[in-house]
Order: sequence, then structure tokens, then C-alpha cells
Amino acid sequence: MAWRLRLAPEKTNIDFFRLQWITLGFSALLVLGSLLSMATLGFNFGIDFKGGTTIRTESTQAVDVAAYRDALSGLGLGDVTITEVFDPTFRADQHVAQVRIAAQEGQEAVSPETIAVVEEALRAIDPAIAFPSVESVGPKVSGELVRTAFLSILGACLGIGLYIWMRFEWQYSLGTIVALLHDVIVTAGVFSLFQLRFDLTIVAALLTILGYSVNDTVVVFDRLRENLLKYKTMPLRDVMNLSVNETLSRTLVTAGTTLLALIPLLIFGGDVIRGFIFAMTMGVFIGTYSSVYVAKNIVLWIGLPRGDKAKKASANQFADIDA
Repeated sequence: MAWRLRLAPEKTNIDFFRLQWITLGFSALLVLGSLLSMATLGFNFGIDFKGGTTIRTESTQAVDVAAYRDALSGLGLGDVTITEVFDPTFRADQHVAQVRIAAQEGQEAVSPETIAVVEEALRAIDPAIAFPSVESVGPKVSGELVRTAFLSILGACLGIGLYIWMRFEWQYSLGTIVALLHDVIVTAGVFSLFQLRFDLTIVAALLTILGYSVNDTVVVFDRLRENLLKYKTMPLRDVMNLSVNETLSRTLVTAGTTLLALIPLLIFGGDVIRGFIFAMTMGVFIGTYSSVYVAKNIVLWIGLPRGDKAKKASANQFADIDA
């Protein structure tokens, strides 16, 4: 008999909805607290959203990001991001990096004097370094990026909700949208509360969280729809508990294997990707929680068609689409 990894017993009977209103109230408090933090504290926007200057460097010596960062750390530049650029068309002795410096408060870009100081500091550790280009991003472009980021997240939520509506029923769709908004708002609220740097990589993480969260939600919804047809007289709450218990091992394995990849990256991945990985790690926990305690609570509160109505509702043209 083949051995299979199980992080939960084969059969569990956990009452996930015993504290239904407490968990739903806790989620509501998290969302309200996050919105309050965003309204009062705002975000610590990175260069993508605040504007700044990007200095492209090129050298025959290998790029040492740590040495670059040490050279600039005492200049009082504020938010500085240093990344090495890789391209297969580069020569063997062509080493390129980008130094991104956020604009100071009240300024549209970094001043020429500051750029000269940065270039001098980098030449001190690498005399062969050259600066082929210097580009600035003003606040108007950054404002457009903020609006685009917001619309992309909202559009993703609505698109996922439309898919759930076609595949299941509107009750499932509403529960899914509320759960996805819960995940995004709480994650963004943590970044606001602790004033962690918020840039385009965090927006990418939020969009990834939406996909991760809805994947787990759809799996349980699929099992719930099957069980509604199988147990026609069982109370809806009991059918939901049964469905969550039957998919519990799969949920834990998915979350656990994802965290196995994320936690080492969070510890050893470095400053460049730390914000993205932190948001993703939060999203695994929050997305798993919301799949049960937000999406399912909303569906349980609204109610679902039973008996012949459930059979008719499940027989739509999108019901058999593979998730």
C-alpha cells in the first residue's frame, strides 16, 4: 500500500463553525483596523509609488551589492534599492546594476548634487565603474502606478468572483469576494501599521495571494456542492463542517509545502525580495484562514438552495469546468 503524507488524521470531526460569529467578528475587526491604519498612517511607499531616480552602473568588476549598500549607507539618502541586472547578451566582463534612490519629501527627483555624491562613493569602491544612464520618475507617473495597482487588485477580485458565480452560485461568489478583499486589506494593513516598504513587488504579492486563497476556497466549495447533493436532509452547517474536514489534509499539505519554500527565502533571501516573501507568507496564513472562517461563514449566513433546487443549480453549463 502506497504511503501518503497526511498532516491531519484521515477522518476528522472538527466543528469549524462552533464559534461562527466570533471568528466572523474577529475578521471584521481586522479589516476595520487595517482600513483605519491605512487612513491614518498611510503607506511607506517605495520608489515605484513615490518617485525618485535610477542610476545604471556598469563595470568590468563583479557587482558586490553589499559593498555598494555599505558605501551609500552613510549618505542619508533614505530609501535605496540596489539590484544586479542579468542579461544573456552581456559580455563576460560586463557587470550591470541599478541603484534606485527615492525622492526626498517635497522633491520630484534626486538633485544633481546628490547624484554626484553617489557616483563618487561608488567609484571609491570600484574605480572601473561607469554610469551610462540616469533616469528619474516624477510624482505624476507614480500616482498613475498607485491607481493602476488599485484597479488591478479590484479587477482580479471581480474577475475571480465572476468565475465562481458561473461555476457555482452567486452565494459562493459573494463569499469568495468578501474573503479575497479580507485577505488583501489585512495584508496591506500590516504593511501600513508597521510602515514596511510598499512597492510594485508587494502589489504582485497581493495578486498572488488572491490566486492562492481562491484555489483553496474552490476545492472546499467543490466538495461542498457534492455533499449537498449527497446529504439532502443534513443541515447546511453540518454539510459545511463535513466538507472542510474532508479537505483538511489537502489544505494543510498545500499550506505547509508553500511555507517550506517561503520561510527559507524570508530568512536568507536578502533585502530585495524580503517584502514580497513576507507578504506571501502572511497570505498563506490569512488565505487559509479566510477560506473557512470568512468565505464559508458568509455562505452559511446567506444560505444555499437544497434538494431539487440544489440539483438544478449544480446543473449549469460551467459546473463541470476543471478548477
